[in-house]
Amino acid sequence: MNNRLLLCSLLLACCPLVHAQWEWKDANNVRHFSDQPPPASIPPSRILKAPRGQLPDLRKELAAPPATAPAAPARARPAAAEGDAAATQRKEEAAEAARKAAVEAQNRAASAAACDSARGNLRVLESGVRIATTDRNGEPAFLDDTQKTEQARRNRATVATHCRQ
Repeated sequence: MNNRLLLCSLLLACCPLVHAQWEWKDANNVRHFSDQPPPASIPPSRILKAPRGQLPDLRKELAAPPATAPAAPARARPAAAEGDAAATQRKEEAAEAARKAAVEAQNRAASAAACDSARGNLRVLESGVRIATTDRNGEPAFLDDTQKTEQARRNRATVATHCRQ
């Protein structure tokens, strides 16, 4: 009896891991739900839900000050109107550099999340366990060896693309 209770407790403790879900909105603002991560074309800002530890917190990277170029040598002070135009141009250039740095940080974070997900999926596919999925009608189905091989090939390609270290 105690063994059954222990087994049931372990199964219930593992249920959240099995039901890990991704939720995101595509370019047409259509909400998608999946047990697989969204395509690489979906920016992290459109990912609404991810399994714990799969999507890094982008706030730290976006809040970090952008890397700045070495300071230019001091110049003679321009006239007031010329100085205002130069200051405005410098502000626009700084804003553009910050935007580019934020986009690069988002791309790095999305690539790291895709890498982690692909590596995890590949470990499961290569472990030899039966993998259940749902078909288009929502009916449960198991992947056969051909499907598992194809999924593993796709995950290896994702690892090769996103896991460059």
